[in-house]
Amino acid sequence: MKKPKVITAGEAVGWIRNGSTLCTIGMSLVSSCETILKEIERQFLETGEPRELTYLHSCGQADRRGGFVHLAHENLLKRVIGGHWGLGPQMMDLIAGNKVEAYCLPQGQMANMYHSMALREPGKISKIGLGTFIDPRIEGGKMNERTKPLEDIVEVIEIDGEEYLRYKEIPIDTLLIRGTYADENGNISTEEEAMVLEVLPAVMAAKRFGGKVICQVKRILKAGSMDPKRVVVPGVFVDGIVVCDDVYENHRQTSSWYYDPSYSGQAKVSESASEPVPLSVRKIIGRRAVMLLSKDSIINVGTGIPNDVIGGILEEEDLLDDITITVESGIYGGVPAGGIDFGISRNPQALIPHDRQFEFYNGAGIDFTFMGAGEMDKNGNVNATRMGNKAPGAGGFIDITTLAKTVVFCSTFTGKGLDVSYDSEGIRIRKEGEIKKLVNNVQQISYNGKLAARNGQNMYYVTERAVFRLTEDGPMLIEIAEGIDLQTDVLDQMEFIPLISTNLKFTDKAVYQEQPVGIKERMVGA
Repeated sequence: MKKPKVITAGEAVGWIRNGSTLCTIGMSLVSSCETILKEIERQFLETGEPRELTYLHSCGQADRRGGFVHLAHENLLKRVIGGHWGLGPQMMDLIAGNKVEAYCLPQGQMANMYHSMALREPGKISKIGLGTFIDPRIEGGKMNERTKPLEDIVEVIEIDGEEYLRYKEIPIDTLLIRGTYADENGNISTEEEAMVLEVLPAVMAAKRFGGKVICQVKRILKAGSMDPKRVVVPGVFVDGIVVCDDVYENHRQTSSWYYDPSYSGQAKVSESASEPVPLSVRKIIGRRAVMLLSKDSIINVGTGIPNDVIGGILEEEDLLDDITITVESGIYGGVPAGGIDFGISRNPQALIPHDRQFEFYNGAGIDFTFMGAGEMDKNGNVNATRMGNKAPGAGGFIDITTLAKTVVFCSTFTGKGLDVSYDSEGIRIRKEGEIKKLVNNVQQISYNGKLAARNGQNMYYVTERAVFRLTEDGPMLIEIAEGIDLQTDVLDQMEFIPLISTNLKFTDKAVYQEQPVGIKERMVGA
């Protein structure tokens, strides 16, 4: 029987050739191979090698300090092909400074591209990305000036008279994965990981190209002691195993803690342990967004305001039995963690593979998705992927918003310096933000408003002072907050004149109160 070698992190780095393609699997700091990544960084800084790597990753895999941050060095990387860099400012700086070639692809397409690569298919064929910055007729996913003259890695094709995008294969030379345990035969389990991710299809893709698979684990178990149903990767596909040198530092379940069994399914904690979400502008926006829900909806929450507040709002409004929360990582139910721990959930009902989750989002489509947003323009296009010269990237945004039945964007009306006060009578602007978010043309098209309207999708743009609904003729203002002046606080803070509903309403003042507001009783279908 073929068995992997047990190697040191230093030996693992020696397997990575200059100029080769390195792929890692993880999300935020979940499943990050910190022992190996730190060693790559150490060797590069000391010796200049490995160098000129192409780095492939589907998700954002950082917490500002760890994860792919260790790879964010000029000349260590030549090219990055990834989904999201929002928690990796060092990587965004490389991209903004034209120090690296950079392509952004939708996270779900990348996760499922491993299947296509493993099966020797002619690329990943999908409608996801048409009409957005991924479309080669717009930007081709190229994220800086250095990349614009280079080849396209996505192309438009036609099948049966309809347009699709073909995401081209990217051969993998070295794949880094993480497990909880390996046995002496190299079989890998992931029971203490907080996500299932797309580990096995990535392994199969790497093997198809003759690539090396290296796995970081906590410890090695005796052969035959592992439940075969818990084996995520059979040992015959693993080339090297690195036992973590310091599990408390380099094999954390997520950035904020080493291990909590309520996030990986080994235990349930009392729901009463949660603290209410503090009242803030972000909570006000989240509350108003949640009021759009109907009973028994299956929803997705994205990064930013949605992930930080909506789960907590549903919990304190006693809606967790009425609404099913999903997260793009493959989570159903529970209460999502926020901030740098995005992608995991306390007391989940189910954890499915990351790539399989996107079969739902890209197929049937989610009932509601709540997403953060940076800008919206006169056509209803939304930018959530580039802010000035900073490019956090798409993550699962494009995959999820394209086919969701209802999309709810959550954003403050203006940015940078906005200061408001609120009470039971409404909201007042004490200091306006310096940046307008309702603009004539968005900087980058992450969501195509015209295509969405043509396809009959419901779309709302919810802010602390106004709510818009997308129509075939563009965004329509349907609601403003009491205490707000329509002209001064809304229209004058926009670069375009929106349609205004003939039945313009006031926002329910309950969203501004401290205590739960009884959303369950107000809910459609309750």
